[in-house]
Amino acid sequence: MATTSVHAPARRSTAPAATAAGRRAHSPYSNWFYLPAALIYGVLFAIPTLTSFYFSLTRWSIFDSRFIGLDNYVTFFREPALISGLTHTLIYAVVTSGLKVVLGLLLAVLLTSQIVARGYLRSVVFFPVLVSTIGVGLTFTVLMNPERGLINQALSVLGVDGPGWLTDPRYALLSVALVDVWKGVGLATLIFIAGIVSIPQEYFEAAKVDGASSWDTFRRIVLPLARPATATVILLSLIGGLRSFDLIWAMTRGGPGFTTDVIASVIYKQYQAGFYGLSTAGNVVLFLVVTAIVVPLSRFLNRKEVEL
Repeated sequence: MATTSVHAPARRSTAPAATAAGRRAHSPYSNWFYLPAALIYGVLFAIPTLTSFYFSLTRWSIFDSRFIGLDNYVTFFREPALISGLTHTLIYAVVTSGLKVVLGLLLAVLLTSQIVARGYLRSVVFFPVLVSTIGVGLTFTVLMNPERGLINQALSVLGVDGPGWLTDPRYALLSVALVDVWKGVGLATLIFIAGIVSIPQEYFEAAKVDGASSWDTFRRIVLPLARPATATVILLSLIGGLRSFDLIWAMTRGGPGFTTDVIASVIYKQYQAGFYGLSTAGNVVLFLVVTAIVVPLSRFLNRKEVEL
């Protein structure tokens, strides 16, 4: 009886404590900390995005608007310049993102090896990222001048006639894409360096003990374990390529003709011409294209990463 009288109150006293702990665990207090970020997201992204969807269905100006349904989208997909701009956007994004991934990975492997002046070379590779995009565009416009440009003058010394980098429709889009790669590969290299440095050194030491070659180490250790960095570079480069505008506008303004027009530059020209509803529809199409490409690709890359 004495034992029962001692333990019974103890069981009754733990029940209220457990209930109080449960209430604290499910308290909504911590959720209020999401409110500032949610407000900023709503004001700066959600509301403008929904407003753009609405105005893409109207013919609007600064002072009034008139609802016209899907007419802007019908006009968009019937306009050859707009369709070619969308095609150029996809080509430009694939070329720039692919080259940034390949060159960035190779440079990262080089700059994480035991080479002389490694720190200085890292700074040199990253420096173009810090330079203004407009400044880079104007500089390379001068360098790629077919008659007085330094690039063609250097080629003429070697007995090679340089092409019209920005004036020949066959080379213009690729020339701008290469400048984009030159400017952006430093960021890709930095991300890959971070990914390679985070790999435990025990893997490399074990590979060295087993007599693995440099290629085997790269293929079996660096590539699989640097996959998160690879996924990040692919997504960032692809998004940047799909949204590219400033470099193309600074170098060619969409020319010669419409051969370097991407969807962003076409949208800007529509705004300049006063077709605000049509250009807003183009923005919506660009948003949907970027979302349709990036979201499934991101899920695929993250799924493969988890499987590893």
